[in-house]
Amino acid sequence: MLGPAMVRSSSRFPDPAEADARGLVAISDFVDADLLLDAYSHGIFPWSNDPIGWFSPDPRAVFLRQSLRMPRKLGKAMRHHRLRVTFDRAFTPVMEACRAAHGPKGTWISDAFIAAYGELHRRGHAHSVEIWQEDLLVGGLYGVQLGAMFAGESMFHRVTNAAKVGFAFLVEHLDRMGIALFDAQVPNPFTLQLGAVELRRREFLRRLRAAIAHHPTPFDGRLWPHDPPPLANVVRPQPTLDADEPKH
Repeated sequence: MLGPAMVRSSSRFPDPAEADARGLVAISDFVDADLLLDAYSHGIFPWSNDPIGWFSPDPRAVFLRQSLRMPRKLGKAMRHHRLRVTFDRAFTPVMEACRAAHGPKGTWISDAFIAAYGELHRRGHAHSVEIWQEDLLVGGLYGVQLGAMFAGESMFHRVTNAAKVGFAFLVEHLDRMGIALFDAQVPNPFTLQLGAVELRRREFLRRLRAAIAHHPTPFDGRLWPHDPPPLANVVRPQPTLDADEPKH
């Protein structure tokens, strides 16, 4: 059980290299904003509740700019469904909607999780993308930014293509900020469709250290602008931290 006595070089977590075959690094009976910051800065994230399991899987899913497959005709979908996108206007409702959308599988997003990530949001480290149809929240996603790293957490949609619209706006915003590492954590059919690839954990952790040590990025530790600019027609590939190919 994770506790105050379990300390390694400024972290309360064991080395991720000591994770078991599932990627489980530690368990705890609590979660708060400080523990989340500690975890994400060391490539660890919570993925179960009661008790809370902290994971660093190997391999790790990421989005690389050269591998992204952005959906086409999103502008048409936005006009057809009368969708608009905002950032950081409804963080808690987005988390609650993600929990509801995942049904029984979403029970890891407990009230304690919502409170802890809500505090991260108030500190400017957790962010949400909201997709609206008039005044109804019909899609969204949330994640954590530390330096030049963004970790996507969960998303939902109630209108066709709403999640893809939100993802496209997110990618363009991360590009504008110079985000060097876009963590997708574990692959699933949706992220694979969008071009997620896998890195070995040691390579992911190397890139994570570089991204966190990166020059300050806009809005690091601050809320994002509520109203993003219009979606560009093409999301251009951006350079990664180096030229290494993803390890499959």
